[in-house]
Formats: sequence, C-alpha cells, structure tokens
Amino acid sequence: MKKNFLSAGAVLCFLLTALYSYAQTTLPLPEYRFKGNIGTTFKNSDPAVFPKPAKPPEGAPNILLILLDDVGFGQFSVTGGGVPSPQMDRLLDNGVLYNQFHTTALCSPTRAALLTGRNHHSAGTGIITELATGYDGYTGVIPRSTATIGEILRQNGYATAWFGKNHNTPVYETGPLGPFDHWPNGLGFDYFYGFNAGDINQFRYDLVENRNPVERPEGEVHLSTLLANKTIEYLQRAEAFEPDKPWFVYLATAATHSPHQVSQEWIDKFKGKYDMGWDVYREQTFARQKKLGVLPENAQLTARPESLPAWDSLNADQKKLYSRMMEVYAAYGAHVDYEVGRVLDYVHTLPDADNTMIIYIVGDNGASAEGGLEGAMNEIAVFNSHSATYKEILPYMDELGTEKHFNHFPAEWAWAMSTPFKWTKQVASHLGGVRNPMIISWPARLKAQYGIRHQFTHVTDIAPTLLDAAGLEEPLMVNGVAQKPMEGHSFFASITNPDAPESHTMQYFEMFANRAIYKDGWWAGSRSFVPWQPDRSGYDPNTAKWEMYNLKEDFTQANDLAAKYPERLQQLEALWWAQASKYNALPLDWRGAARFSAELTGKPNPGAGRKHYVYPYAISGLPEASAPNLKNKNFSIAADVEVSENDSGMIFTQGGNTAGWGFYMMDGSLYFTHNYIDLERFIIKSDGKISAGKHEVKAVFEYKGAKAYGQNGTVTLFVDGKNVGGGEVKKTTPFLYSMDETQDIGMDGGTGVDNNYEPPFTFSGKLSNIVIDLQ
Repeated sequence: MKKNFLSAGAVLCFLLTALYSYAQTTLPLPEYRFKGNIGTTFKNSDPAVFPKPAKPPEGAPNILLILLDDVGFGQFSVTGGGVPSPQMDRLLDNGVLYNQFHTTALCSPTRAALLTGRNHHSAGTGIITELATGYDGYTGVIPRSTATIGEILRQNGYATAWFGKNHNTPVYETGPLGPFDHWPNGLGFDYFYGFNAGDINQFRYDLVENRNPVERPEGEVHLSTLLANKTIEYLQRAEAFEPDKPWFVYLATAATHSPHQVSQEWIDKFKGKYDMGWDVYREQTFARQKKLGVLPENAQLTARPESLPAWDSLNADQKKLYSRMMEVYAAYGAHVDYEVGRVLDYVHTLPDADNTMIIYIVGDNGASAEGGLEGAMNEIAVFNSHSATYKEILPYMDELGTEKHFNHFPAEWAWAMSTPFKWTKQVASHLGGVRNPMIISWPARLKAQYGIRHQFTHVTDIAPTLLDAAGLEEPLMVNGVAQKPMEGHSFFASITNPDAPESHTMQYFEMFANRAIYKDGWWAGSRSFVPWQPDRSGYDPNTAKWEMYNLKEDFTQANDLAAKYPERLQQLEALWWAQASKYNALPLDWRGAARFSAELTGKPNPGAGRKHYVYPYAISGLPEASAPNLKNKNFSIAADVEVSENDSGMIFTQGGNTAGWGFYMMDGSLYFTHNYIDLERFIIKSDGKISAGKHEVKAVFEYKGAKAYGQNGTVTLFVDGKNVGGGEVKKTTPFLYSMDETQDIGMDGGTGVDNNYEPPFTFSGKLSNIVIDLQ
C-alpha cells in the first residue's frame, strides 16, 4: 500500500511558519532562551548572546497621528471652510484627503475606537467617561481584550508617546493614587504628557507627565503651544538617542473644544470677518467646497433646521455678540493649525521624514453645539441643564477668549461649521455629527500630489491600517488575554490607489439614542435629540422616525427616501438593531446632564459611602470624581489654622471659574463662596477679622432642596465654635463643577471661584486637620 509522507523540508517550513505566526500574533513576543551549550564555566560554554530587542519589520514607518477636537467638516479652509488652515493645506499639497471619513459623534468614544480598532461600544466607551452607566458598552473602561494600537506597536519595537488630551481613563481613576492601568502608560504608551479630562482651561491648566503632576510653565503659554513644544522635544530626543528606532506619536490637542480661548493677538486677526452670519457662511463655504472638489457637482446644501433661527432674525446685540464669539473660535482654530504646523515642520527636517506616515484627523466629531442656542459664557452651565441667554453673556463680551470664562459659541455656528451636512456633534444619526476630514501624507509611499479619496472609512479603520503600514499582523493574544478581532477594516490599499475598492461597507452609529446604519452606500438614521434640547421626556426609540438616504447619489443627505423605499428602510432598521445587539450598544439611553451624577448612575468613587474625610495637611490636585461630593446635600468644612493678623489664602476649594466652592481667608476675614456656573456668585463673609493665634475655622452649609437638585441653602461661619456670620446661597450647581479643576487644600491650583483673589492664593498661615463632613 502506497503511503504519502511529508518531506523533512516541508515539515520544517510548516513549523517555522507556525512559529513566525505565533510570534506575530501573540504579545509579548516569546521570551528569549539561550540555545547554545552551557558548560561548567564560561571557558567551556558557547559565547553568550543577549536577548535582542523587539524590532518591527524592515522599513516600518514612523507614525504621527494627529487628532483635533470638536471640528466640523466645513470649518477649515482645507475643506472649504472659512477658518484659514495653511498648515493643513500645505500637508495636503503632498497628501490625500478622505472626504468620507467618519467618527462616532463624541470624543471619548471616537478616541477609544481610534486606539483599539473596535467599535466604541465594543471598547466599553459608548459615551464619555463622565456619563458612563456600567453596562458593558458604557463602562468607560477599555477592556484588556481590546489592546490599543499603542500597545501593539510598543511590543513590536516602536517607541510610543501620547501628547494632549486623554479622555479614555475612567473618571473615578484619574486621582493621584490611580489605579493607573487605564492611564496612557497602561494603554501602551511609554510616555504621556497631557491631561485626563474632556476639556481644560487653555491658559491655566494642570497637566501630568506620565503619572506625575507637572508645574505650569511661567508666563502665559497657551496649551496648544506647550503641546507642540513637548512633542518636538520628544522627537528631538528620539532622533538623538535611537535614530533607527521607529516611533508612534499620538498628538491629541485640546483645540477646538471649549473653552474657546486664545490670545487677543490672534482674535484681532478675525475682527469683522463673520459679520455675514451663519446662513451666508454656509453658502460661501458650500461654494468653496465644490470648487475644491471636496463635494461632487450634484451635491446639495441642506436646509437650516427649524429649531435654529435665521441670522437676519437676530437683533443688533445678538449679531454683535455672536460675531465676536465666532471670531474667538476662528482664532482658536487658526492658532492650533499654526502650532501643529510647527510639529510638522520639525518632522519634515528629520532624516527619515520620507518614511514618516502622517495621519491628520480633523476632529473627533462634528462641531459642538453644546453652547446652546444663545451661546454660553460657561459650557459647564449646559452640563448642569442651564441654557444661557445672550443678555447674560453680553456684559462680558470683551472677556471672551480669556482664561476668565469657559465660553462656547452658539449652536447655529456649530451647524455652520458642519457645512454642508445636517446637525452637529452628538447627533450620530446624520453626517454633521460624524463626518470629519482626514489627511494622510507619506512621501515614501505616496508620490502623488494632492488627491481626494472617496471610499467610506471609519475611525475603527485606523488601527488595522497602521498595522498594515508597519507590516504587522493583528495579535490574537495580548498580555495573556484573548483579543476581540478588530472591527475596523484596513484602507491601506486606497492610500496609493484612488480606485481601490471600499473595504468598509457596513457601519452602525449610536450616541444618546441618535442612531444610524450604513450599508453599501445607503444610510438610514433616526434622530432622538440635539444638544440644545434639554427636555428629553416622552421619547420612545421604538416609534421614533427614521430617514434614509442614498449616499452614492446624495452626498449631503439632502433627499430623504424613507417614504419611497419603505421595505429597504425596514431592512436597514432591523440591521441596526442586530448590530447594536452584537456590539453592546444596548440598552439605549437618551438621558442628558443627569448622567453626570455619580449618585444617580452608581459610578464608583474612591470616597463612596464615606461621610467623614480628614486631610492632615494642605494637599492639592484631587479630581472632582475622586473628591467628597458636596452637591445637593448638607456638609461642613473645618480646619485648624495658626494665623497672624491679616493672613490670606485658600483653605479648601472644589471647582473654579466654571462652578464650585471656596473657603478662604482674605486680610484676616473668613469667606465662603459658591460659584453658580459662572452666572452668580454667593459670597458670605465673617462679621470681623480673626485674631492672631490658633483657631478652628468652620463653614456649615445647610441644603434646603430635600431630594431636588440645584436648590438653595444657607451658610454659617464659625471660629472656635462661635457664629461669626452667615448668608444664603440662592442656587447651587447640581451635577458638575468642572471637567479639569480639582479639589485643593491650602492653595488654588486652577482658576478662582470668585474674583476676590488671584490663584494660586497659597494660605499664608499654618493649616492642618482639614475635616469634611457630609451630614
């Protein structure tokens, strides 16, 4: 009987292939073991060989991944917008623009999908970390089964660094004691310089380097400038120390997220340039987009929603204020373009600049309408369910853009920035919320000058594309944890071939129950709420209206075909539910600001369940989510002080100029302030000064709101148990003081809760035994 045997060579080839595949798809790579002969001494042993560091395949590129924040498709000049972006334009001169690239409609979810290559719900981040609810798709925790592209590249020999915004650490894990597993260093990045929050004051910021707080630089240094400086410094070190080691640098700016802050020098450049208003701006931008070829010739400009007023319907004061707000925003955007341009300039000087792949994603979602219909002097007010009026903001118009306010332009300008599409950030049912420009430059591989790519692409596609670019396989096992397959699709082929077939043919979207599904050119979407609608009662996702568009023929979603093709719509709606179930997008949740409350959602808090907190000495930098929760309840703050006459300084503060409390001394008198969302400040002062010596000072707040939120209360001040003053706080902040300010004792490391003092306002006496009681 004839038998078939594999040759020894075939067996060896099979084993080597299997071993290579294992090494590629299992991280960390197998540990090195010495394979020579070991004798009794080094003299009769084979020469020793050290383990070799992991190295990516020959020719793997450097990678610079840039992500801007809150940018509409029609914002910057690179896609026809009215905000000049000469540095983006210059990069595109030798690159390609993807005009059908999509995000998730919100920042944390987009960033989780970007880093992991999985859908945002699969990566546990169906919503921003502050609004997490605990369901699998909404924990705010990136699972170990979805390793980041940083972790994969690092374990394959890349140097990895992250600069700027990190909004992917659970909010209750951002404190000084961690845990640090979900900080950037724990997510695969050797080096991190930036902040753990959704937004931050652009002039008075608290940053960390890896895990450690860093001192703010002297003088007024804008955050975009500082991040550019730090990125360049890192690249200089990388070039000097290990020029042959490829690097992956992720630069995630804070701009152009609120607060819209930039120097007056930049604001002055745009005076009067937006007096035409949002309606004319859209028409002008739409014409420029067609001229650039960013839109097809048959594209139609979508109509203004009925809920947004026409520019011509505004009075003179509104036009004056809203023009100024747009001037500030434009200056903020132009400034970050300039600062990122400095990083690009340096990269172009490197010896391996040609083999540096630059991916520039112009926004993590559409432009933000979170300022409401009349704009906001303080975006945090919106997160506390307060809709500002232009009359509240008008007296402070000339201060907008400074560190004093967390200002945000009106929703109408956000709609205009999203030209030619409908709606804005948060609205994942329509392109205005999820379509962002993306520019790719890679001189070694991309020889053509200026090109547009029309393939449908999604933020989940970035990670698999980077693996393709580096010549690496997707790992099946990382750090002992089996991996969920990446749900994105590499678009590597389309970078050099404009006619490459579309690799990503189906994608679901969901944000605040705003839903959509894309399949082979068709788009079905159902809108729940827009950011300027605080009342979300009465909504039923099972009866909500769906729209449908043929994107191959209707680039801008101008023509709803739902009534014309009801059977196709029914199929797409059913497909959405199936995808939502598969990727953990359920249960749908359309609640708004209430989800900021840890007490309502059950989010963990290091201080949860405690009623008594003791701090033995002055200590600062505790994030709001890790600090005692003073909202909507009785509490007291007591401290032992040793003072001389006329001492001043902060005793205890939570929050800053956006909202919060401050308990301090000024020229010997005791003060207690509540900043109600930068609209009103209730300041209670002691009847007299505190005498020199040792004392116990105390403030007691009695909340009058029972189980309601944001109600009034009374403050009583005590020195050594004696009542020395009191007063009423007519309104309190219900849900959130800030995203970036901290609890500070003995000084104020951020912005002040009122204008009586200038931070850091360090306590000039001695301070000890600070006690917080929640009654």
